[in-house]
Amino acid sequence: MAHISAHSGNLPSAKRLAPYFSYSAALPSGSGLPALLGFAVVAAVLANIVNNLPATLVLVPLVASSGPAAVLAVLIGVNIGPNLTYVGSLSNLLWRGVLRQQNVEASVGEYTRLGLCTVPTALTVAVVALWASARLVGA
Repeated sequence: MAHISAHSGNLPSAKRLAPYFSYSAALPSGSGLPALLGFAVVAAVLANIVNNLPATLVLVPLVASSGPAAVLAVLIGVNIGPNLTYVGSLSNLLWRGVLRQQNVEASVGEYTRLGLCTVPTALTVAVVALWASARLVGA
């Protein structure tokens, strides 16, 4: 059985995967602050459409060629962004079930309103911190 690792070259490259994803052209390039914010926003939106785990699996190979800061921006996006909607991550759905068991009603509208108040700020602050850290260490 063949050993597969990131260093063996057996993983599909972003260039080979890109034609299969029509939205790859919508991804920014580079590691400047606007690009990192773009990566995080695309990741957050995609996580709310298809869930954060599939979004991670799709986006990380596509942005890997832009460097480690871009990959980290995607990871920030798929971790903070799903808090916009219940379906953004499995943990949101599990917590909703726990709340119902405890007779605590949290409507989809209330959850989404809270997400709209908190997610954009948290996402921006996290990406700015990433960008500043990357500049500080020269990455």
